[in-house]
Amino acid sequence: MTHAVLWVLATIAVIAVLYMAFDTHGGGPGTATDVTNSGLAPETPGSFSEGQPAPDFVLPDTQNRKIRLSDYKGKVVIIDFWATWCPPCRAEIPGFIDLYSKYKDKGFVMLGISLDEGGLSDVVPFMKQYKMNYSVLIGNPQVVAAYGGIRGIPTTFIVDKKGMIRARFEGYRPKATFENLITKLLAEK
Repeated sequence: MTHAVLWVLATIAVIAVLYMAFDTHGGGPGTATDVTNSGLAPETPGSFSEGQPAPDFVLPDTQNRKIRLSDYKGKVVIIDFWATWCPPCRAEIPGFIDLYSKYKDKGFVMLGISLDEGGLSDVVPFMKQYKMNYSVLIGNPQVVAAYGGIRGIPTTFIVDKKGMIRARFEGYRPKATFENLITKLLAEK
């Protein structure tokens, strides 16, 4: 074999390896990153359909305070399942920061549920780097199962003032998608 043929084969092999590595950790905006092998996605997902009550949970935040979803009844809540290593998750964060800044005084709550295996040691530095202004909770297999067995991240739920799930999105969505729903739900009595 000539050196040129070996060079081409080596280049193809490197590209294939890089593609597989990138595909394992998320395909970029517009796709969801698979979490089925993370230990957080249950073998048999729970049931889920829009219009059902959002399953209540108690999870620790990054200051180890216990956060209960039911404490936010009467508010519109976004629950975003995400991880620091997930490119489409990272792409959504600036929009969530803006939305929380704009609507937090109008009855809106933003909750990120981190599915990072490293927990606080992964999340806290990331939050500082991205200047995240909303609560981030540390997820567990029970909350993942309660929300239908999250198979890909980001997976985002919109909960209305009555505690009902009004929308579910898997994969990246632009800020406008969430803002349209937030404003509609905030206007409801």
